[in-house]
Parts: sequence; structure tokens; C-alpha cells
Amino acid sequence: MITKEKQRNQVKSKFYYIFWGVATVSVVLGQVYVGSGYRVFANSLLRIFDAIEVEVGRDYNRERFY
Repeated sequence: MITKEKQRNQVKSKFYYIFWGVATVSVVLGQVYVGSGYRVFANSLLRIFDAIEVEVGRDYNRERFY
């Protein structure tokens, strides 16, 4: 009687899993880094816009009362 064993189609080495694991982690960490930088940038822009609005409001009110 002849027995047939199922052959594995793809044999992946340990390096394959290490490479894709490191690549996945680096992409996720890059996205977190860019997202946190964007949040800091947006907050600083909002502070600048709020300061400009307050300054313009002060000048307008001073001229009106004098």
C-alpha cells in the first residue's frame, strides 16, 4: 500500500515572521508619532487663533469707548 503525505505549500522561516512583525510595529508606531505631532500642532494653532481673536476684540472695544 502506498501512502501519500500532504506536502506543505509554503514553508516560511522564522525570519519571515520577524520581518513582518517588525514592519507592522514600525508602521503602527509611525502612525502614533504622526498623530501625536498633529494633535500638538492643532492645539498650538488654536491657541494662536484664540490670542488673535482676543487682541482684535480688545482693540475694537478700546476704540469704541474713546
